[in-house]
Amino acid sequence: MDKTKLLDRAAKNGEERLILARVLDRLEQTRNRNIPAATDFLSPQEQASAEMLLHLAGVDGTEYVPLGGYEGAERKIFLFLPDWLDAQSAAEQSPIRCLRAKYRPEYDLSHRDILGSLMGMGITREKTGDILVGKESCDLIVLDSVADFLLQSWDQAGRAKLSVSAVGTADLSMPEESCEEVRDTVMSLRLDAVAATGFKMARGKAAALIGSGRVQVNWLDCTKPDRLLGEGDTVSARGLGKFKVAEVGGVTKKGRTSLVIKRYL
Repeated sequence: MDKTKLLDRAAKNGEERLILARVLDRLEQTRNRNIPAATDFLSPQEQASAEMLLHLAGVDGTEYVPLGGYEGAERKIFLFLPDWLDAQSAAEQSPIRCLRAKYRPEYDLSHRDILGSLMGMGITREKTGDILVGKESCDLIVLDSVADFLLQSWDQAGRAKLSVSAVGTADLSMPEESCEEVRDTVMSLRLDAVAATGFKMARGKAAALIGSGRVQVNWLDCTKPDRLLGEGDTVSARGLGKFKVAEVGGVTKKGRTSLVIKRYL
């Protein structure tokens, strides 16, 4: 399948088409020149679309590796691997760098404060990975193309003065995850039934929400209320947040399936 047909099948809109076209460009660069080539940072939804695109293109899973700077990262790059590089050694060729911005705790900076500061400096979102905000510092994952500029010039976010330095990936400081655990039973693992529990609403309302096109399963749009979920699936809805099916248990005497949901706050 040629590039145009691949993009026609995989891209939902013009913006996504441009992102996916760049993914294919990096793939071609690696194949043609036998060198590592990396995409910009991709959101979870963009990663899912890129994986679908690469699957349609017949790309073997060993040809690339997603990297986000740490295990569990949300935003990731795709690093395409030449034949002399394997996934275990990919991090050595990664263009990812990590920075730490320290500030006085009374400023209590938020994710929005940090992102706004970066945007004000002309740093586009695709050049930055996850933003890990703490009480006295923020760890920022970026591409090496902007790292030196930030080390030299990023000195303020809002009213807070920043002291910025480079850190290793092993030294990243993980903020506490804000979530709650919900244990419940459902009639089935259908999306509408599980979403009703995850978003605290009636099943009929959950079905209508899904039908409206506002729900994603593993970052891909899903309009089918009867889609069956499994352990590890992530469900998100615009304006309502997201949850993960953390555990699927056994069936009760009344025929209901027990499950544990991890709801992000």
